[in-house]
Amino acid sequence: MEQNDQIEPLLATVHTLLRADGADDAAEIVQKYPAAAEQTGYDNWNGGTNYWHIQFKMPASDYARLGAKRSQLEEQITAKLRTVTEHQENDCYSAVIVPDREFRADWRSSSQSELPKKVRQNILDGLRLEDVDWSGRLNDVEFLSRLYDLEEMPSTDSRYKDAVGDIWQHRCNNDDWENDWLYSDSRFRLAEGSADHFLRFLCEMVHPLVRPDRNDALKLAEQFNDQLKGAGWELYQAELIAGRPRFAFRSLEHNGGRSVLRAKAVADALNAGWMAKQIERLELAVDTDPELAIGTAKELVETCCKSILTKRGIAFTKSDDMGDLTKKLTKALQLVPEGVSDAAKGAENVRLILRNLTQITSNLTQLRGLYGTGHGKDGQYRGLQPRHARLAVAAAVAFIDFVSETHRHREHTENAEKA
Repeated sequence: MEQNDQIEPLLATVHTLLRADGADDAAEIVQKYPAAAEQTGYDNWNGGTNYWHIQFKMPASDYARLGAKRSQLEEQITAKLRTVTEHQENDCYSAVIVPDREFRADWRSSSQSELPKKVRQNILDGLRLEDVDWSGRLNDVEFLSRLYDLEEMPSTDSRYKDAVGDIWQHRCNNDDWENDWLYSDSRFRLAEGSADHFLRFLCEMVHPLVRPDRNDALKLAEQFNDQLKGAGWELYQAELIAGRPRFAFRSLEHNGGRSVLRAKAVADALNAGWMAKQIERLELAVDTDPELAIGTAKELVETCCKSILTKRGIAFTKSDDMGDLTKKLTKALQLVPEGVSDAAKGAENVRLILRNLTQITSNLTQLRGLYGTGHGKDGQYRGLQPRHARLAVAAAVAFIDFVSETHRHREHTENAEKA
């Protein structure tokens, strides 16, 4: 038997044979998940035979989704393993699919793994009220087959052996089930199942194949996020397919999600359309492209400064850099707090914090020059990690949040004085 670092040619050959036979799901297992060889037995009959397991380890959530189909996949892979190695008289191979062990310090915390039933119900009620066609341009069987192995799920109609049969009969043939039948069907457990289960359903609803109109998908995703963000989750644009967003889900606790949400609130308050576009780019890049996120964070601050200066009627030129814009904004909004009385407790601390706040723009500019987009890199360049991008985004949002709040406060005070 080859060592674990030498089984790649064996697996590559098995993958090719599976694809040639049309066993695409089994081929995907071989290609996608890491494999390791483990000797499980020895028989000394007729010269001796070594028994080996080729273990394919996958995340527990993926393993659970396989259900009863796992045995069939193992059999398909095992058959091809033995086809490739039949000349090795002293070795016998079997494929085994196993869940990989998870090491998560927070696994006992319900806040990371659960999505409250009330939130789910609100989303489903909203879909009912708006009469949203959850399967989009697909029929119900086509849509659900993208998420579930319907042939392994039971039928609720005794005339059919599986879920494919009864769903097709009652939704495609007779169409005698209500449009929202899925929300209360116990086989799919949308209201009671895992958060992962429910969120994947929402992501599929706004998939480009299901809902090709970009604006419709974005509007629906925004409605979902209005409910999800309070529970610590969000749908985000993971990639583009033919110019249309494909959404995935994530917890807001471990990414720049909360900062992005706050930035959106600022953009809405300033009615700054270009800021909204930059925030959309930030949302997509903060975990997947740290350099783009860092560059965009700086651009977001610059756009915010220009938006507020424009609203206050203060001129600036194309040649003004971030330092110039910050100085003009600081002066216009009186950010350096001369109004803080020396007698006030912690007055000097307040001054220092606000003076340091204005340094954020300078530091973001330098960080963008070193690591962000917009500049060429030499061959020794080393990028930053998503955590650094989240820091840059959080710093940028802290700045724009404060200056926009100050702008609104000054605007309110000035209007009151004129009245």
